[in-house]
Order: sequence, then structure tokens, then C-alpha cells
Amino acid sequence: MTPDHPPGLDLDRLRVLLDRERPGLVTGALSGRLIEGGRSNLTYAVTDGTARWVVRRPPLGHVLATAHDMRREHRVISALHPTAVPVPRPLLLCEDEEVLGAPFYVMEFVEGTPYRTAEQLAPLGPERTRAAVLNLVDTLVELHAVDPAVAGLGDFGRPEGFLDRQLRRWAKQLDASRNRDLPGIDELHATLGRELPRSPAPTVVHGDYRLDNVLIGGEDDTINAILDWEMSTLGDPLTDLGLLVMYSSPLGMPDSPVSTTAQAPGHPAPAELIERYAARSGRDVSAVAWYTAFAWFKLAVILEGIHYRYTLGQTVGRGFDRIGDLVPVFIEHGLTTLQEG
Repeated sequence: MTPDHPPGLDLDRLRVLLDRERPGLVTGALSGRLIEGGRSNLTYAVTDGTARWVVRRPPLGHVLATAHDMRREHRVISALHPTAVPVPRPLLLCEDEEVLGAPFYVMEFVEGTPYRTAEQLAPLGPERTRAAVLNLVDTLVELHAVDPAVAGLGDFGRPEGFLDRQLRRWAKQLDASRNRDLPGIDELHATLGRELPRSPAPTVVHGDYRLDNVLIGGEDDTINAILDWEMSTLGDPLTDLGLLVMYSSPLGMPDSPVSTTAQAPGHPAPAELIERYAARSGRDVSAVAWYTAFAWFKLAVILEGIHYRYTLGQTVGRGFDRIGDLVPVFIEHGLTTLQEG
């Protein structure tokens, strides 16, 4: 494969499909490139020299279709595109694995930057950084204001017992990657289970809502699109808030392989984000400490899974050697969050 024909993207077959399903859309020879950054589903930018699109497909050699459900991602952005929630315009869903070797979908290319580090945010300056992060909260409020039934997503998930299932799911994930002692993680999980809050009315939940999963652009640094909907479902909206609060808590580790945007000058403190969400959504956020601690637990499990694959030699790329050191930090933050309330 050449840089213009990356693995997992057969441009000839894609062109045949697009010409058949969307005649006139493509006007020249296609080239494509892998968009770096994701460690799960693969995202490609494709162009005919005039227009640009994005192709999203599961990782190469994927096994669990439910973990990389293209139909699900395509469905949620199709439902949200007519609403106030900024998502790319979906163009095509292809479930025929003969085309690219796996189901995939095509959507419009949206300009913007996914800010992942404090260094990337620095050129914006404190005022623009602050405004961008507050806008992130406002956009989350917009998402949680969508009526799932009206949007055609009334059966998009099982809200009843959502938090309990989430806890059990991530505990199961942890057990699947245990190969070292992790002091405190079982205590964190048990405490979360004992103090389960009562969920508000269910909404569409993104599941991985953070600054580097949105595209920010334009002179006013607006959010042009929310990306990466693979963990979306119907459930407790405060899980999205808890995750955003977690990512807005500085780790004090500038070279961390996990997002460092919270350390950027001007980034609002977690308390301000919580207050803004509460004021604009009207939701009771008194249990936000639980949701934030759950986010620390969930990320600790995810990072431990990555570390486990690293120890088995199953990861490719830079930064994986430092993931394991982060896990105890996330566990400690989770326990502290619950203790301090």
C-alpha cells in the first residue's frame, strides 16, 4: 500500500460503490490517507482533488463486531444531523464486507482541530481556550436536550439499570486484563457499587466526550462537529459530564499519553464546568463526584487493557510503554474523588 492507498481502504472498490450509490458525487481519481489519533476504529480522509469526505471503518482484523458497530455510529449521526448538535453529514452506510473487508460509512469532511494537548491549545491563548472549553459544555447540554424518541433513537439503548450494567461491564473488562497487582482498584469498584446514584431521565449519551473528540474551528472557535460515536447509547447523561470533569482535572504529567488539555492556561476549573452544565441543563448534579470517580475507574480499566496488550507485544506505535504508569494515578484520583465528595 502507498500513502495514498493506506491499508484497509480499497479506493477502486470505494469508487465503484460511490458511483453506483451516489452518482456524480466523485469527479476525479480518489486518494486517501489515514487520520492519525484514534486507537480503535480507523478514520480516513478521502479526496477526488476537488471535494473531501471521511471513511470510517473498524480496525483491521477486528473480531467483535459489537465493539466496532458502523451501523450504530451511522444511525446516531444520521439522527442528530437535523438537530442543533453539530455532527458531520452522513452520506452512505455500506454493510457489504466485500468492498473494504468490513462494514463502513462515508460522511462529509468537516474542518477543525481536535485539541489533545496543552501545547496545541497554547497558541489560542487563555481567553480563547476558556471560551472553547465552555462551549464544549454548552454543546453537551445541546446533546442531552435532544428528545431520543423525536430523533428516532427511542430504542437506541437500555436506560433501565444503566449505571449498574456499566459498572459490571468495566469490572469484566478489568478481569480480562489482570496480570499485576493494582492496589485500590477493587476498593474503588466496590465503593462505586455501594453508592450508586439515582439516574435522571435518560438521554443520548456520547460515551467519550472530551476536547479531542470534537473539531473546533473558525474565527470564533466554534465546535464544528462531535466525532467518535462508537460508545454512544441511551443512558445517564451525567456519565458524560463526569468524564468531561475528569479530563478537565490536571494530572500534572506534561508528557502524559492521555490528553493534557486541562493544563493549558485559561482552561476552566472542573467546578466551573459543573456549575455551567447545571445552570444550562437544569439537572441536579449533586452526585457529580460519583460520576467523576466512575470516569477515573473506567479510564483506569481502559489504560490497564492497553498496558496488558503492550506487555504481550500486541501494540504498535509510541507512548504505550508509559500507559502502565498512569493506571495507579487514575485509581488514586478515583478514590480521592469519592472520599472528598
